Amino acid sequence: MARITSSFATLACALFLALGASANPIAGPELEKRVDHEGRGTWFNVGLGNCGKVSKDSEPVVAMSKAFYDENHGSNCGQWVEITDRDTGKTALGQLWDSCPGCGRDDLDLSPSLFQQFAPLSKGVINISWHFKAKDFHP
Repeated sequence: MARITSSFATLACALFLALGASANPIAGPELEKRVDHEGRGTWFNVGLGNCGKVSKDSEPVVAMSKAFYDENHGSNCGQWVEITDRDTGKTALGQLWDSCPGCGRDDLDLSPSLFQQFAPLSKGVINISWHFKAKDFHP
């Protein structure tokens, strides 16, 4: 009887391993590697952006540095970013619709309504970190 139980256990293990080895991962959407950028956040009055969209100051508009914009050939137009004030920990979402010629590579220029989620406009500059959300992300 012990021999039958041992044989059955061996067969069960072999079957389990064979099924596990043949399993294929399920294909999913391509994931982007998350890269956190650190820079300065400033604000500007929006209008016709470099991406060709006319925006309003009341919208959560983001302008990325001209260098970053050019490096990506404007491919980030319309993409959402998550922005964090490094001093307070406050977080907000903004959508890229413009470029900022005066910004450093990892700086962002924010619409007035977006900047005010972090600080009053009179503050002028905040320390931020930010990262892109997935291309298909919509809040």
